Amino acid sequence: MATRFITIDHDTPMLLPPDLRAWVPENHLAHFVMEAVGMLDLSSARVNHTGSGSEQYPPGMMVGLLIFCYVTGTFSSRAIERLTYENVAVRLLTGDTHPGQDSVCAFRVKNKALLQNSFHQVLEAAERIKVLRVGDVTLAIDGTKILANASKHSAVSNEHAVKQMLLLEEQIAQLLAKADDAGSAPLEDGLPIAGEVARRRDRIEELRKAVSVIKARAKERHSKQHAEFETKQEAHEEKQTRTGKKPGGRPANAPSEEPQSGDQYNFTDEESRIMKTSSGFEQSYNALAALEIGSRLIVGEGVSDAPNDKEQLNPTFGAVSPVIENVAEVLVDSGFYSEAAIAQAEQSPDGTKGPTIYAATGRHLDGRSVERLKKHDDPPAPGPGRSANETMQHRLATKAGRTLYGQRIQTIEPVFGIIKAAMGFQRFSLRGLKNVRTEWTLGSLSYNLKRLFHLGAKFANG
Repeated sequence: MATRFITIDHDTPMLLPPDLRAWVPENHLAHFVMEAVGMLDLSSARVNHTGSGSEQYPPGMMVGLLIFCYVTGTFSSRAIERLTYENVAVRLLTGDTHPGQDSVCAFRVKNKALLQNSFHQVLEAAERIKVLRVGDVTLAIDGTKILANASKHSAVSNEHAVKQMLLLEEQIAQLLAKADDAGSAPLEDGLPIAGEVARRRDRIEELRKAVSVIKARAKERHSKQHAEFETKQEAHEEKQTRTGKKPGGRPANAPSEEPQSGDQYNFTDEESRIMKTSSGFEQSYNALAALEIGSRLIVGEGVSDAPNDKEQLNPTFGAVSPVIENVAEVLVDSGFYSEAAIAQAEQSPDGTKGPTIYAATGRHLDGRSVERLKKHDDPPAPGPGRSANETMQHRLATKAGRTLYGQRIQTIEPVFGIIKAAMGFQRFSLRGLKNVRTEWTLGSLSYNLKRLFHLGAKFANG
């Protein structure tokens, strides 16, 4: 018997059903996003008030479009516009309208406050439906590097910029001398000397700006490092006076105001930095998140241009949503550890005791080695003259501390994996620290709704 095939007819016009929802399954993410956005107060939305009188896209539709696209791995405004034509679920979200890439980009850039308010409102909804715990919570705080919308090859170091300026000045002098010499050979392809001179002078101005910014950053870093250096020196002197012993180790060198060899300026996105990532050194930003470990929802977020997390504990903790009523413990890795940061975080603004911080003071082995699996009694607490470092080490050495701290790697690191691998959010589309902070808020909001969707959350019944 001959094989029978289904007839594929590309020529007969196909009538869509009168309701696009018939093309999208009931349990589809698009329906969930529409339901979630429908419960939000979007009164803080910024729209285009040009006085032209032309109709504008509703903020609810634009927020839903951005969230759905970020959850499903589409980030550029051009690609989002294309999906409004090609993707049935997106056509449902937009009501079969097609906002252009300029409209998408402008809405995303201008609505930091709207996205921030939506972030908090989603957490409020999660608390109402008993997914998010808001009292005596345990937070895990960490950071991950996300590529900037700029190439590291567009960056220049202070040393290279100075060399380039000298070279360009020499070339300008040669061109001007050539212009004065009537008998000299013309430039290749008839290039005008005046244009070549102007181009080099423009480049020199760009390089001067780069050098100026690099030096300003070096001075700002010096002011911070110098204060830390003096604090450490005072602590060493106090310990020597108290114990009568000279502190071990090599004495620290005083910080310098001069730019370091790794200091660079990027011409495409001047606020991004060269940072160490899993694939080497890349032009990046440091995206930070505070996670409620029970629900695995992001409850605080931010972006820093600092390549390490040393000074990011308190800014990230301070960004935790007011939906969270009080925090009992905070788990961080050694990159966040400093005695000053821990002391500040453990004291509330009103002077009362704040959360207990669990921070590795060095390389912490999260694995389950045979030695770590053996039953151990808690070590004795350090004596009255204990340092903050000794106190923290003892805190993590207790059974309760080990158990609690072990939840850090099991919670927040998989969340970053979902955002970067499953959602595909590995590079910012926007440029500049202000704009990438807006985009990270959108990314965190989108992750939270993706998490709630997979948990089967029902807002209407909450």
